[in-house]
Amino acid sequence: MTVLRSVVLGCGSYLPERILTNAELARRIDTSDEWIVQRTGIRQRHIAADGEFTSHLAINAARAALAHAGVDAQSIDLIVLATSTPDNTFPATAVAVQNGLGIHHGAAFDLQAVCSGFVFALATADNFLRGGAFKRALVIGAETFSRILDWSDRGTCVLFGDGAGAVVLEAQTQSGKSSDRGVLTSHLRSDGRHKSKLYVDGGPSSTQTVGHLRMEGREVFKHAVGMITDVIVDAFDATGTTAEDIDWFVPHQANKRIIDASAHKLHIAPQKVVLTVDRHGNTSAASIPLALGVAVADGRIKQGDLVLLEAMGGGFTWGSALVRW
Repeated sequence: MTVLRSVVLGCGSYLPERILTNAELARRIDTSDEWIVQRTGIRQRHIAADGEFTSHLAINAARAALAHAGVDAQSIDLIVLATSTPDNTFPATAVAVQNGLGIHHGAAFDLQAVCSGFVFALATADNFLRGGAFKRALVIGAETFSRILDWSDRGTCVLFGDGAGAVVLEAQTQSGKSSDRGVLTSHLRSDGRHKSKLYVDGGPSSTQTVGHLRMEGREVFKHAVGMITDVIVDAFDATGTTAEDIDWFVPHQANKRIIDASAHKLHIAPQKVVLTVDRHGNTSAASIPLALGVAVADGRIKQGDLVLLEAMGGGFTWGSALVRW
């Protein structure tokens, strides 16, 4: 029996030029490099320049992914952009990306699942490709979280950064086994009872303002490990794989302590975990594709490797995807 799988042809990323270090933050607010590193593992983050929008970051990441894949932009017939920081309330930032790439066919839309956005977008594109509606997709995570931070709140402003990452997916016929290349399975969850623990206190319908990010850090940490592990166990069960089969674990880069605790609970060896939170901070929907870009560029992730992705974000939302590279 043969099936269609969404195979990764290439990936790419983009980070704004400006780097904001913990030392610089410590000169602005009551914090220190030691305090931030000890609690989060973050040492620096990138901040978008004035006039540099989420769409600009996404276009640069998309171009890098297309170049890495060796395919022309005109071969893309679907763009799914995960973001919580769009250029405008509407139209979708994905349409600006589509136009910026010179694509005037197919479909482009935004998807909003906060830090889980890339996993949700990957699953969405995968379903479209496997269903035959589209043939080749760009899946992008792009954020300018610096635009929604309260820079006087040390509990949140030290955590987040800006950036974008993208992958090119193509529908290919595979054997239907767990040894196939491509997205093997994805599992998505949401529970709106936890909204008050991580949210933005503004919006067009409620306050007619953009608002600022608000977070109950201890509560988010408490829920994160348990929620993350359930969708990963589902991925293992769906594919008949185990933690030992995983070549690389690429989690959402929110907090090193959460990542370490999740890997330990799942019995995933530390040397299999891809960590970029120290350099990028939490870039929300962009964090997983940015981490993928680093691990592919430095030669860790290679064709045929089994890669586990997971994320949790405001909502709460959480999800996993198992991909044979």
